[in-house]
Amino acid sequence: QLQLVESGGGLVQTGGSLRLSCAASGRTFSSYTMAWFRQAPGKEREFVAFITWSGIRYYAESVKGRFTISRDNAKSTVDLQTNSLKPEDTAVYYCAARSRGNTGNYEHWGQGTQVSVSS
Repeated sequence: QLQLVESGGGLVQTGGSLRLSCAASGRTFSSYTMAWFRQAPGKEREFVAFITWSGIRYYAESVKGRFTISRDNAKSTVDLQTNSLKPEDTAVYYCAARSRGNTGNYEHWGQGTQVSVSS
């Protein structure tokens, strides 16, 4: 079982930055693919970025070049650096984990952290 706790959300102006962090509990953190998703009011949850156990990164087109995902296996954390924020980035951001070899749905989710971008 892996428990995930997000932090770092807040209110920022357009063009600003936030660094979101996800702390995981569990001895096998390094074997998980870690991801960030987000859900805006009235919209479905959408994929933002993932980083595999081997460090391969992939981003949604809407955030490519502005967001950077990273992980620290020694600390069992995964971060999302968000730059050049836009009002349309406003959402609850969720951390998720998928075990190695699982190509289906993410198995573990955090409670989310709110990011609000004012125009």
